[in-house]
Amino acid sequence: MTAFKNKTVIITGGTRGIGHAIGLRLAKEGANIVIMAKTTEPHPKLVGTIYTAAEDMEKAGGKGLAIKCDIRNEEEVIAAVQQTVDTFGGIDILINNASAINLSPTLQLEMKRYDLMHQINGRGTFMTSQKCLPHLLKSENGHILNLSPPLNFEPRWFGPHVAYSMAKYNMSLCVLGMAEEFKGKVGVNALWPRTTIATAAVQNLLGGDEMVRRSRKPEIMADAAFYILQRDKKTCNGNFFIDDEVLQAEGIVDLSGYAIDPSLELMPDFFV
Repeated sequence: MTAFKNKTVIITGGTRGIGHAIGLRLAKEGANIVIMAKTTEPHPKLVGTIYTAAEDMEKAGGKGLAIKCDIRNEEEVIAAVQQTVDTFGGIDILINNASAINLSPTLQLEMKRYDLMHQINGRGTFMTSQKCLPHLLKSENGHILNLSPPLNFEPRWFGPHVAYSMAKYNMSLCVLGMAEEFKGKVGVNALWPRTTIATAAVQNLLGGDEMVRRSRKPEIMADAAFYILQRDKKTCNGNFFIDDEVLQAEGIVDLSGYAIDPSLELMPDFFV
């Protein structure tokens, strides 16, 4: 019996990338994985749908549930949470993974892009947490894990893309506040990568093949989440974890296997 056997995990935006990798890691331990995202049809540039992701969770050893949900829509989030509880009987873990990115500077950013980032990153994280918390509070070891950065207020992280930085930091502020509000009842933490991670966003929006080659695999974030989420909710709370630090604390010091190309220097991520 493992820490995650028959535990129910909601992952927003878990169709691919880091969210998908975390789901697979926990599914291997026998968890119920709910893929709560929008992609129902294949996309030419993006691998997978909510249905293929749920199938992947089943193949890995867990149970998968695909729920079409736009986390900007309150009614859809409420319905998704209820469907999860009706299917599995409760919620033990929420991974706020869904996120939007646009690195445009102030004068070039369309307000609809600003709104999208803030509706998904900040508001979506807050609302999904709010709707899951009544169930997480009933869990033996309830956790919320936001994929968001440490609160580093150096101007260099704001100047080039203030709108995106604000949107991501809103997710981190949810950690800061909710960890205090629900202290001892639900563990609320953040996880962020030391380096860029080989995801569709890095491939399509940030740097193409060259940046992917200088990135780590999503599995490093999945393994870090695996260790965080089995810790006691009463003592593991209010932390802004960095992936490699989590693994090193568990005695995993050789991280070369996570590199896409170990011969290349790794590309540092934002905010660290």
